Amino acid sequence: MTSLEKPDLVTTNVRWRWPAVHPEGRKFVVISAAITGLFAFLAWETIAWPLLGVTIWVAAFFRDPIRTTPKGDGLIVAPADGLITMITRVPPPRELTGDDALPPNPLVRISIFMSVFDVHINRTPIPGEIKRVVYISGKFLNADLDKASEENERQHILVEGRDGMRVGFTQIAGLVARRIVPWVKPGDLVGVGQRVGLIRFGSRVDVYLPAGVAPHALLGQRTIAGETILGRLAGPELLGSVSQ
Repeated sequence: MTSLEKPDLVTTNVRWRWPAVHPEGRKFVVISAAITGLFAFLAWETIAWPLLGVTIWVAAFFRDPIRTTPKGDGLIVAPADGLITMITRVPPPRELTGDDALPPNPLVRISIFMSVFDVHINRTPIPGEIKRVVYISGKFLNADLDKASEENERQHILVEGRDGMRVGFTQIAGLVARRIVPWVKPGDLVGVGQRVGLIRFGSRVDVYLPAGVAPHALLGQRTIAGETILGRLAGPELLGSVSQ
């Protein structure tokens, strides 16, 4: 091959499409649409039009877009859509620590705040086995506050990869969010970027990077669940991606 020649590339056209509404939210869309239809039938247009806007927002809130997740050794991807509001070094929650879990010493924690306009389906940051799922009831403070990590309703999830790398992350309910819906349990095997649950409605997710992993994210950066790389261990280049 000469210096001017290039290897053949396999290209495929990618088209944008409307995101599907996740089954978890379809009942809420139906209820909202039914109420809107009732007021429209009664010719109460001053109420029906705002309710139509609410119905559209509910459908958008539970949207479940396909994500293209990078594949490669040592990659840690964002588990949530949102805004990175905090990057700090703190001890992980005791529910995520232990001999077979995270060390008790301080780790880098990246906090991702999800507004009511963000996608609220959460995904696993690494592939591996779900080792822990711990739910804790609590308050409903503003999820953007640092103390929300310790006082709000929350759910801790620990994932261990085949290489032994462990990543913990915490789903935190906020002022509007009133329920954390899990889709995994201890012993489940998950792929990187796989859906693991959602939070209704505004909320936050904390990610604890393994010791020695520097964050590849910045304060104020917006993340895309299953796509944005938050950190990585030293290793080979990317091995491709998977849409899911």
